[in-house]
Amino acid sequence: MYHTTGFEPEEFLDVVECVERCAAEAGESIGYPLELGLYNSVRVAIIYLRRNTRQVELAEYHECSQATISRAIATVTPWIERTFRPHVPVAEELSPDEQYVVDGTLAPCWSWARHTELLSGKHKTTGVNLQVVCDLYGNLRYVSDPADGCRHDSAALDLSGVLDGMELKNWIGDKGYVGKGMITPIKKPICRDLLDWEKEFNKAINGIRWIVERAIANLKTWRVLHIDYRRPYKTFATTISAVLGLEFFRNNPE
Repeated sequence: MYHTTGFEPEEFLDVVECVERCAAEAGESIGYPLELGLYNSVRVAIIYLRRNTRQVELAEYHECSQATISRAIATVTPWIERTFRPHVPVAEELSPDEQYVVDGTLAPCWSWARHTELLSGKHKTTGVNLQVVCDLYGNLRYVSDPADGCRHDSAALDLSGVLDGMELKNWIGDKGYVGKGMITPIKKPICRDLLDWEKEFNKAINGIRWIVERAIANLKTWRVLHIDYRRPYKTFATTISAVLGLEFFRNNPE
């Protein structure tokens, strides 16, 4: 159970109960396939998020059609996002007095012909830009809404609004955020090499920045954020939000 969903059996039951309770409180039907039932429908949706498993493989495992698996993912994923949305921190919850480390990452997706704005020149592929913020202990504290993959990290961070009202001297980033007022490595001037003290400064900054890189790597254990997204592009934002809700709930279930 853990290796396919990220939850132990008891924790997974809590997830199913939370989804069922959310639908009951809203007075709405989830619409999951009756042949799978709620438990297996939620399990299929989370396995898809966690492992990015092909739907035909899930169908073979559950002895049903691929269309049934597709319907389970399509109906349950929005309910997962809706259920665990309150667990996802927003920018306003970050403290201006605390120190944070930020970095951008690309959640890749297919190259849809009508969405040329998704092409990232830096990564040489298509996807959406996510700005990830953690504290100095490596705890994930905030993930921005997806921005177009063509956007530079600095522009995507501005778009998120997370820096509004913040003490930027408490923030650490890579060279992509030079000029934002935060602590960043020193860029090599065109006219000379870096001085010894500048090299030592950059080394010290990079010795801290690995924290956010590890946080991103942990987040991308949800493989749907790491391998090309195959479902319709219009569902990608909801899928990302569902993953974030489950990740924050998994680490802070209270």
